Amino acid sequence: MKLLDDHSDFVTAAHAAQAAVAADAADPAVRSQSRSRLLSHGSRTPRAVLLLHGYTHGPEQMDALAGDFHARGYNVWVPRAPGHGTTDSRDHRRVKTGDLTAYATRGLGITAALGDEVGVVGISAGAILATWLTLQGGPAVNRLLLLSPFFGPAPGRVPAPLLRPLTFLYSRSLLPDRVTSRGYSLRSVSRYLAISRHLATPARPAGLQSIAVAISALDDVVDTAAATAVPARVGAAGGVVVRTLVLPESIGLGHDTLALAGRPDAAALREQYLRLYEAGRTTASTPWPGLINSAYRIGTAARTGDHAAAADQNE
Repeated sequence: MKLLDDHSDFVTAAHAAQAAVAADAADPAVRSQSRSRLLSHGSRTPRAVLLLHGYTHGPEQMDALAGDFHARGYNVWVPRAPGHGTTDSRDHRRVKTGDLTAYATRGLGITAALGDEVGVVGISAGAILATWLTLQGGPAVNRLLLLSPFFGPAPGRVPAPLLRPLTFLYSRSLLPDRVTSRGYSLRSVSRYLAISRHLATPARPAGLQSIAVAISALDDVVDTAAATAVPARVGAAGGVVVRTLVLPESIGLGHDTLALAGRPDAAALREQYLRLYEAGRTTASTPWPGLINSAYRIGTAARTGDHAAAADQNE
């Protein structure tokens, strides 16, 4: 009977995902390359993963990584965030905090029915939603991978004492919106950051088996102390060691650690992300020469008081 229930759940979830894909295709405002994606093996699999793209991006940002997961036997769901991937670049400025959490919750609900073990991968602002999902009372997130997590802006971009009040004022539309030179709406960014405030004192994440972070030494967008301290708090609450991959400056990657098109080492870099995600499983893959020894750190160093204090200032 359990198998029949699993199959029924899978069919329902697959239909929901396909309906979202069809809705994107029918909407002339959604760019064709930015439609939601379902990569399915046609039935429930042992593993499924939800991929959450970054702010101002669309599901296409996750294409190569989604293909890698699917080739490994995963069912993969890559939903389009509200207000993203459209022909109107101003759409994301109108998205409310509740829209973002509802989108993430729906995404996890679908993914939980696609496989037995469920994981979430989020990049940049998508990593905020991925972490938030891990701490909610809904379907358990077993594995969490955060790429360039944006739990706060890089030091110097906003004075630390002003970050929290500005986040509140912009997210509540109490200040007129401003758009940065990178095309970031302060109102939209603040609504993502408002969600990260709920991560300050995480409850025990039920079912969490693995948590990992990948950041670039050249990232000038995020607060790298917060990028490691927030996951460390989540890991500590769940009794899980956080694994951190720091891409050295010699790699030449900035904030977008998935901007790998045309790079001869693209497959090797994605392999490292997959190894982080699948930590603890037996794998025949070999490490990328020179990266593991120089930048792959396993441990709890990110749990230091200095890092935690830095993260608290940026939430």
